[in-house]
Amino acid sequence: MPALKKVLLAIFAALIIAAPVGAAEITDVAGRKVEIDIPAKRILLGEARQIHIAAALKGEHVFDQIVGWRDDLIKKDPDSYAGYLERFPEIEKLPRFGYVPSGDFSLEAAIALKPDVLTLNLEAQEAAEESGLIEKAAAAGIAVIFLDFRVDPAKNSELSTAILGRLFGAEGQAKEFIGWRRLQIAVVTDRLAKAGTIARPKVFIERAPGISGDAACCRTFGPANFGQMVELAGGHNIGSDVISSTFGDLNPEQIVVANPHHVIVTGSNWSAESDISQFVPVGRRASPTLAIKRLKGLMQRPAFLNLDAVKAGRVHAVWHQFYGAPYEFVPIQQFAKWFHPELFADIDPDKTFREFHEKFLPIAYRSGYFASLSNGGE
Repeated sequence: MPALKKVLLAIFAALIIAAPVGAAEITDVAGRKVEIDIPAKRILLGEARQIHIAAALKGEHVFDQIVGWRDDLIKKDPDSYAGYLERFPEIEKLPRFGYVPSGDFSLEAAIALKPDVLTLNLEAQEAAEESGLIEKAAAAGIAVIFLDFRVDPAKNSELSTAILGRLFGAEGQAKEFIGWRRLQIAVVTDRLAKAGTIARPKVFIERAPGISGDAACCRTFGPANFGQMVELAGGHNIGSDVISSTFGDLNPEQIVVANPHHVIVTGSNWSAESDISQFVPVGRRASPTLAIKRLKGLMQRPAFLNLDAVKAGRVHAVWHQFYGAPYEFVPIQQFAKWFHPELFADIDPDKTFREFHEKFLPIAYRSGYFASLSNGGE
């Protein structure tokens, strides 16, 4: 009997170990408690640009669980889409969906794919609640989980990464990614702390200029997102002096009065959406020559012509999509080199991003994420 008991106990233990994780409660960034079986077998990405995080967690197997995604990657970040398409040609047939706040998201088409979970960005919460999407999805067996890498990344990026780690069954990789990211940010923040009191240059960072003829100067960032990256890199974001929200606008007169030491514009390949094509096309495999040409053109606007930053060539461009993925360690390192070149002479952001790709991502690294008019436009 003792021997039989041992055998039964061993079988029971094996069953427990072999059993799937099963139902779990996840608290999303909106503070909602959601019951879902993890890891999820079928995931619908309500924003395709979440692939930048999911790929860092799942590597070669990132598309094993994804059954559909929003159409934003191919529209707003086609260079990254091309990189993933080259490596995973099957994603060309992956079903695409519209944006929930715009009313372009088809819940019926989503239900037909039978996903376990739909991940949405936090800014879609109000529209999702008002339209009843959350309740309708739940009735169809689809859990809705809100993530945030954009509105308040300092508060929500790590939590959102951890949530994706649970959904994809990659909790260990999520922890490793979060730890590596912290170390790369600390390369800058620790050195600044040791340097003591330093002069913080005034910085104006403009959001997506040249994408639309209807957009007035000058969209910018408050104390979060790129605004916080500027501060972490040892600069002073002038937008935070006026704007308390994540995004906002300054008028041209405010830019002239502030007379920033550095001007940074965010850019990407917006060819599919732009009506004027004056944006700075930085990003994966971007053309340095075209980026510099566009950057110079944007500085011909009246508000910028007489700024000290423009006269001295302290004008730069950064890949806009850094604002929606927890890759901010790259621009923080690059900003630090621009703001304090002597203190960070040995830091190589391009090398850092290349190492990140080699360590975490299933696609090869290609340069092109920054441009600068300093040093003759190099």
